Amino acid sequence: MPLIKLKGAHVPHRKNTAQMAAVRMPAPKSVTIPVVMHIGAPAVPAVKVGDHVDIGDVIATAGGFVSAPVHASVSGTVKKIDTILVSSGNNVNAITIESDGEMKVSEAVKPPKLETYEDFINAVKDSGLVGLGGAGFPTAVKLKIDDLSRIKAVVINGAECEPYITSDTRTMLDQADLMKEGFALLEKFLKVKNIIIGIEKNKPECIAKMNELAAADPCLTVKPLPSVYPQGGEKVLIYHTTGAVVPEGKLPLDAGAVVLNCTTLACLARYCKTGMPLVEKCVTVDGSAIKEPKNVIVPIGTSIQDLIDFAGGFKEEPGKILYGGPMMGIAVPDANCPILKNTNAIIALNEKDAQPKKQTACIRCGNCVSHCPLHLNPVAISKAYRDGDCEELKKLKVNLCMECGCCSFVCPTGQPLVQRNKLSKAMLRNYKPQEGKK
Repeated sequence: MPLIKLKGAHVPHRKNTAQMAAVRMPAPKSVTIPVVMHIGAPAVPAVKVGDHVDIGDVIATAGGFVSAPVHASVSGTVKKIDTILVSSGNNVNAITIESDGEMKVSEAVKPPKLETYEDFINAVKDSGLVGLGGAGFPTAVKLKIDDLSRIKAVVINGAECEPYITSDTRTMLDQADLMKEGFALLEKFLKVKNIIIGIEKNKPECIAKMNELAAADPCLTVKPLPSVYPQGGEKVLIYHTTGAVVPEGKLPLDAGAVVLNCTTLACLARYCKTGMPLVEKCVTVDGSAIKEPKNVIVPIGTSIQDLIDFAGGFKEEPGKILYGGPMMGIAVPDANCPILKNTNAIIALNEKDAQPKKQTACIRCGNCVSHCPLHLNPVAISKAYRDGDCEELKKLKVNLCMECGCCSFVCPTGQPLVQRNKLSKAMLRNYKPQEGKK
């Protein structure tokens, strides 16, 4: 992966809500909380229909080492445990709680004991924290490291490179005190002396705020980054903050780095300070179909429709509603889908903005190649996929693709390149070499 300079793309920023401090949404009438909001084994329901729960009570326990517990985000009564359809297209178990409107906090919510590294890891595990800027990998698993000397740098992701999304921006501006406490926790328990927070240069207020913290913390460095998408991609961010390259097929720790999203860090600090687990999220609500764009603090499990209603509803009929931004976001099958732990935005686009580019024949311009941040060849991958040539896909290193969408964004002929990359990776997962060409 010869990362010398980030290619990427200059996407429109559309940070319409960057100056809007988050507002707290009142408790919805009910929440539906999936037991799968992370990479790994599903959590196991720990309540039954009819049980009363308060905010912070465990409603599902971790289902394995790579898993995370789930907590009640409102107080009320468990009304249903059933399967629901989520954005991945899968049916997963979910727990529906009817709110009593009191938002009573559980007596079990108490600051954890923190004396040793093991105490710290157990606290992270009990918090239910997962990566809040990406795929939702359980944070406790990421921070459980046998040899702490392998960590050369902890990289905090404050890039927030997707269009529209500003929830991390508000974390850095409004929760700087929690981030300061988070930095101290990392320094104490991970024994790190080098923490780097990468922030795109289009967020000068965030850079200034973090520089204030860095002035009082010799272990903290603020790294302003060019506003080029996808600056927040994990491998890209590691390279542009530390100079290290993650080897193909390896993890960031193999390059001496641990990466945490800035909001993950703030939530970790909050749990260690108060004992309140991950039960709510700051979510950006924006897009051309939204009447009143804003940043909203919302209980996990709230329906997308309830959240959009809080933002004034639709000003015109949406053509598409996305979890996340327009580059890497996932279209929701139903506005009744719930807000998840790692939901950082709900973007509703009008019919015009939701329309894909008209597809015509590839003109071999090479735009997709020249803009790929990992120096892949999307057009060649696309051909190998259409040919069913898995051996060629392996040679083209399609599994390195971070699915950022730059190739599709810059393609003048509307080729669905990133979609074919995703399908190619799925094809390889099912490929058995002894069968030859598929």
